[in-house]
Amino acid sequence: MISVIIPVLNEAKALPATLAALSTQSGSFEVIVVDAGSSDATVNVAAKHVGAQVIQSPRGRATQMNAGARQAKGEWLMFLHADTLLPCNALAEILNLPAKISAGGFRHSFSGNSSLLRAISWINNKRCRSTGVFFGDQALFVRRALFKKISDFAEQAVMGELRFSRRLVDDYTRPVLLDSSVTTDARKFLKMGIFASLWRVAIILTYLELRRPIPMHSLRFFQNIR
Repeated sequence: MISVIIPVLNEAKALPATLAALSTQSGSFEVIVVDAGSSDATVNVAAKHVGAQVIQSPRGRATQMNAGARQAKGEWLMFLHADTLLPCNALAEILNLPAKISAGGFRHSFSGNSSLLRAISWINNKRCRSTGVFFGDQALFVRRALFKKISDFAEQAVMGELRFSRRLVDDYTRPVLLDSSVTTDARKFLKMGIFASLWRVAIILTYLELRRPIPMHSLRFFQNIR
């Protein structure tokens, strides 16, 4: 079984499509929506989804994902962003993976028709295939036994999934990049500006690589865009 863990905060607009995409999946899975005190209709949206379990957690994506993992019963844990749609048969594809594979994620794409955003996704997919390191909106999945061995996401860190997958590569296993693509809502890049967003991400990645504090102006990339 797969435990699909979705951290949410005021995601009433994006969450319905994400849950609808989940409802078409085949295979054995559970859905755990981890809310961090939403002030909109997020909890009601999640509660109406058949089979979804809604739990509360302190705010912070890593904190919420860890809370969901503690509730999970599946052999696999998938960490899915509330604005990211899974491709058809995504969960069945994971369940059919050979035993030697213990982690992975999907190719990335953005919603909409922007050729620039398509180019960004293409570059990221090339990077991911080369390094085995995934961004959070690629629906990272890992066997629960391995997740417990690694001991959770770092709760105070930005880009927790990227840091986690880097630890996977460095110390445990190389995650597999599946050929099918998730689709992430392009709202943040469009509202904040594609070039400005790309520049901030590049700075964040550079400072993470250098193990130096990330400049505050670049951390604006993580502000809530709804």
